[in-house]
Amino acid sequence: MSEIILVKPSKILEGKILEYKQEYLGFKETNINGSCGLAGYIDFDEWLEIVLSIEKDKLRNNVHASTFFSVRKSDNRIIGTIQLRHFLTDELEKHGGHIGYGIRPTERKKGYGMQQLSLVLEIAKEMKIPKVVIICDKDNIASRQTAISCGGILTGENFYEGKEQQIYWINLR
Repeated sequence: MSEIILVKPSKILEGKILEYKQEYLGFKETNINGSCGLAGYIDFDEWLEIVLSIEKDKLRNNVHASTFFSVRKSDNRIIGTIQLRHFLTDELEKHGGHIGYGIRPTERKKGYGMQQLSLVLEIAKEMKIPKVVIICDKDNIASRQTAISCGGILTGENFYEGKEQQIYWINLR
C-alpha cells in the first residue's frame, strides 16, 4: 500500500474525478460515499460549486462539510473520497454521522480506507471536534472494519430506509 494524501476537489482534477466516477458506474455502483453526490451530477462544474460552497458559505442538510479525495502519492491516482461534516444535526446523529467515505472498486481491500479515515480524523481534531460518529450499514463489513481500526466503538444499531445500521463513535481527545 502506498501513501495517500487528501486533496480538495478542484477544476484541475476534473479529468481524474470523472474517471473515478466512471469506475464506480462501470461497477454498477450508483452511490459514491463521501463524494457529495458526485454520481448523480452530469455537470461537473455544478457539482464542484456545491462541494466548495458547503464548506463555508452554504449549508447542505443544515451543516457545513468538507469533501476530500484521497490521492496516492506515487502515481497521483484518486483512491477514494471522504466527507467530514463539521457538526451534527439530530438527523445526522442517527443516520449519517460526521464522516462518509468510499474507496474506488479496484483499490478496495488494500488498507486505503483506514489510511484515508486516519487523515480526516486529524483534520477533525484540528477543527476541535471532540468525537465523531460513523454510521454504516451493518452488512458493510469494510466500512465497519475501517471505523473499528481507527478507534471506533460500537454504541448502537438502528434501521434506516429498510437497512440495519451500526453506530460507531471515535473519541479524538
